[in-house]
Amino acid sequence: MTDTVRSAVPSSRPVGGPDGHDRHDSHGAATGPAGRIPLLDLLRGTAILGTLMTNVWLFTGPGAEWGVLSGSEGASLHGLLTEPSWSSAVESVFRFLADGKFLSMLTMLFSVGLAIQYGSAARRGQPWPGRYKWRALFLFAEGTVHFVLVFAWDVLMGYAVTALVVAWLLSRTERFRHRVMWAAAGFHLAMMVLLTLVVAATEPGGGGEGTDSKVVELYAHGGYLDIVTFRLQNAIVLRMEPVLSFGLLLFLFLLGVRLYRAGAFAPDATGRRIRTRMLAWGLGVGLPLNAAASLGDFFLLSRYVAAPVVAIGLIGLIGTLADRLHGTARRPGVLSRGLTTGLTSVGRMALTCYVAQNVLCVLASYGIGLGLASRLGHTGPWWVIGLWATVCAVLMTGSTLWLRKFTAGPLESLQKRVLQR
Repeated sequence: MTDTVRSAVPSSRPVGGPDGHDRHDSHGAATGPAGRIPLLDLLRGTAILGTLMTNVWLFTGPGAEWGVLSGSEGASLHGLLTEPSWSSAVESVFRFLADGKFLSMLTMLFSVGLAIQYGSAARRGQPWPGRYKWRALFLFAEGTVHFVLVFAWDVLMGYAVTALVVAWLLSRTERFRHRVMWAAAGFHLAMMVLLTLVVAATEPGGGGEGTDSKVVELYAHGGYLDIVTFRLQNAIVLRMEPVLSFGLLLFLFLLGVRLYRAGAFAPDATGRRIRTRMLAWGLGVGLPLNAAASLGDFFLLSRYVAAPVVAIGLIGLIGTLADRLHGTARRPGVLSRGLTTGLTSVGRMALTCYVAQNVLCVLASYGIGLGLASRLGHTGPWWVIGLWATVCAVLMTGSTLWLRKFTAGPLESLQKRVLQR
C-alpha cells in the first residue's frame, strides 16, 4: 500500500517506477531519500501538529469532546470583546490561529497523495481505481476504530468516503472535475450561510447553555468503557461534521489535485511562483474574512468558509519559508534544522502521530489517565498550551528517533502488511 492511505495523508513517494527510488515525479517535485518529496512531508507534519492546536481544547474542556456541542467551547475572537483579559486574549488568539486552518490544509495534502497514486497507476497501465477502493475502505475501518476507542472527532472516516468519490472523478475529464469542484464549493457555502442563520435565530443571545454535568463527570471520573459506550450512543451526532462539511471536503480534495498538477509543490520557479501567490491571496483575503467572522461570533463561517482560504495561504507561507531556508548560502541554525527535521519526521509517520497525539491527550486529560482537565481546568489556558507543546515535542523527537532505525511508522507498517495479504 502506498503512503496516501497508509498515512491517512498524502504520499510523498514518486509516481515513477515501482522501486520507489525515482528522484523526481512527473510534476517536477524533487524527492529525497527513499523517493520522498521533502516539502510534502514538512507540510504534512505541520498540518498534523496544527490540528492538535484545535483538538487539544476538546480534550481539556468541560465535557471533553462533547463539550464543543454545547456552544461553550468555541474558537472565537468574540471573547476578546466580551471578557477582555490576558488569559482570554491568549486563548482566543491561540485557538483562532489554528481552528479549521490546519485541518483544511491536511485535507488538501491528502488529495495530493491520491493524485500521485492515480498517476502511478496510469503509468503502469493498472486499472483505476482498482485496488485503491480497498485501501480507502481499510482507512474507513481504521477511522471507525479510532472514533470508537480514542477520539469522537476523527477525520479518517470522512477522508475515506471522500477519497472514493474523488478517485472516481480522477478518471473523468478535467472540465467535469472543475464543475464538480465549484458546485461543491457553492453548495457548501450556501449550507453554511443557512446554518448560520438558523443558529442566529435559535440562539439570539449567542453561546450555549453549558455542558451537562453528567457528561462532565463522565470524562472527569468515569471509566473507559463508559466513555466508549457514551460515544457509541451518540455516534450520529458526533459524526455529523463530515456529513455537513462533505461539500468542503470534496472541494478541498479537488483543489489539492489541481495544485499538485499545476506544480505548486515543485522546487522550480513555477512552484515558487505558485506558492508566493497562494501566500498572498490566501492570507491577504482569508485572514481578514476569518477575523471578521470570528469577531462576529459566526463559528460556522469562520471555521468552514474563511479558514480554508487561510489554509491555502499557510501552504504558500510554509513553502516560501522552506524555499528561503534551502536557498540561503548560510547553513541553517540548529533550531531551524531541528524544527524542520522534527516536522518532516512527523509527516513521514502521519497516521501514527495523528493517533498518538490523541491517545496522549486522552491519557493526560481524562479521568482514566492523569485527569488534568478536572484538576487544572480553572487555572486558565496556560496548561493547555503547555500540553500541546509537550505532545508536539514528544512526537517530533519520537518520530525522528524511530525513523533512524525504521523506514515507516508502526501503524503505517502494520497497515501495509495487512493490506498486502
